Amino acid sequence: MKTLKKEFKKAKPLSSLLKKNRQLENSRFDNNLGGEENENDFSRNLEDNMAKMKEIMGETSDLLEREFTLNRSPFIKGVLYYVNGLVDEKLVSEFMLQTLLNNNLNIEEDLNELPMESLVEIIQKQILTVTEVELETDWDKIIHAILSGKSILFVEGANKAFVGATMGGEWRSVEEPTAEITVRGPKDSFIESVYTNMALIRRRIKSPKMQFEVFQLGKVSQTDVAIVYMDGIVNIKLVKEVRKRLNKIDVDEILSSSSVEELIQDSSFTVFPTVFTSERPDTVTNSIAEGRIGIIVDGTPFVLVVPITFSQFFKAAEDYYQRFDISTLIRILRYIAFTLALLGPSLFIALLTFHQDLIPTTLVITLAAQRSGIPFPAVIEAFIMEVTFEILREAGIRMPRSIGQAVSIVGALVIGQAAVEAGIVSAAMIIVVAGTAIASFTTPAYNMAVAARILRFGMMILAATMGLYGITLGLIILVAHLASLRSFGTPYLAPFAPLIPEDQKDGLFRFPLWTRNSNNLKPKGNNPLKTERGLKASSSTVEEGPENG
Repeated sequence: MKTLKKEFKKAKPLSSLLKKNRQLENSRFDNNLGGEENENDFSRNLEDNMAKMKEIMGETSDLLEREFTLNRSPFIKGVLYYVNGLVDEKLVSEFMLQTLLNNNLNIEEDLNELPMESLVEIIQKQILTVTEVELETDWDKIIHAILSGKSILFVEGANKAFVGATMGGEWRSVEEPTAEITVRGPKDSFIESVYTNMALIRRRIKSPKMQFEVFQLGKVSQTDVAIVYMDGIVNIKLVKEVRKRLNKIDVDEILSSSSVEELIQDSSFTVFPTVFTSERPDTVTNSIAEGRIGIIVDGTPFVLVVPITFSQFFKAAEDYYQRFDISTLIRILRYIAFTLALLGPSLFIALLTFHQDLIPTTLVITLAAQRSGIPFPAVIEAFIMEVTFEILREAGIRMPRSIGQAVSIVGALVIGQAAVEAGIVSAAMIIVVAGTAIASFTTPAYNMAVAARILRFGMMILAATMGLYGITLGLIILVAHLASLRSFGTPYLAPFAPLIPEDQKDGLFRFPLWTRNSNNLKPKGNNPLKTERGLKASSSTVEEGPENG
């Protein structure tokens, strides 16, 4: 028995065994891409390179292989690889295969008389007519290129592979935005292609100061992630900080912008978003012109913008396509609606439970008559209706579009009316919950509206226990939390806290463009996006003092 106990103590836990097995699998995968056992030994022998390609890619059916012979005596063999669905087949056919197989090439040199090194240069510069042809010997880069939609050409005797830019395939076309709709603004939106999204931004600002940098993130997925900024306007320290955080990402897969957002944000333990997301090129371009940085992730139509402030989530693209007075009125209305979405049910609960003397006498009598047969206190009544409405909202989103809206609207009407007639809730509570739900839809940013929906339940509990004093305490804690937040070091409540008078022209109010146009594209010394106040990142220490790139 003692021997068994000793052996049991010596046994390694299951978690460590699984971790060791995962490390072995990762090392095998890395070796296939050019690790210690399989170094980047690009060969002049075509058969060896074909065997290497098969070893790395396996027997996958979407990898197409086209063998050919080059017009040279004796004939030289070659092979072209590309992934079906990731390439433009017209480019591959007309500008690579057709030129390679053409027997009447208009080339001054005699291919039969050239050494192989010269022939490689001739193939790259005269035979292959695609827009971009690179020479590569690194197998990791070759595999990444072919999985990015490029075509790979191997030629017998050549010590380098030819990488042709033939990216294409089926992509969703540029369509009207679905999440950020405007009446007067442009109707294009980002799609899932990182290079198309880069072009949509470039079209709006035709300046050589617009800079793009592309990273490959995810050890397995190797997802293209691009950052975009305006050189000379953005603080170069902010650019370095974004690069640093992206380079620190060490995960297997990056499949959406939400993964990048979660890995680079300052604080994960908050319901408030600290990274802005948008599907509109005009919104992202405007932010870049103000000194922010856009982060484009391949495979997702939503672009990230950093750093960001609380007020930015209440600015809609429509604000800049309407008169300033109309935009200001609507923006103030959004703040009021956000407050109602956050505090509506809790204020109603507090007044009914603790502060009936603050309600007009006639209204108190009406509410008392409505609640005479209700078996639950006001807080339970509010929770029942709020949870019911959240379920209906989620069901409307997940169901097919043709019936989703009908189910959510009809369901709310039917359930609300039935609940009142059954004596479960009062008609006044239905009105409060419905008004709160409608108010939450006025917030332009979906993730900020979700934050209000989550905090609403906490405020309801505080109102049920301490009345208006509990709501006041909750608001104090909430404001203190907001003041402590940073987005890439930028104070979350700027330009209100700290108060920056110059930036009030596009804060709560929207001033006319002519009042702020002169400073639009100039580095401003007191702008928190471009000074040391906006660069005290939580994950690293940034040197103090303004420095513009």
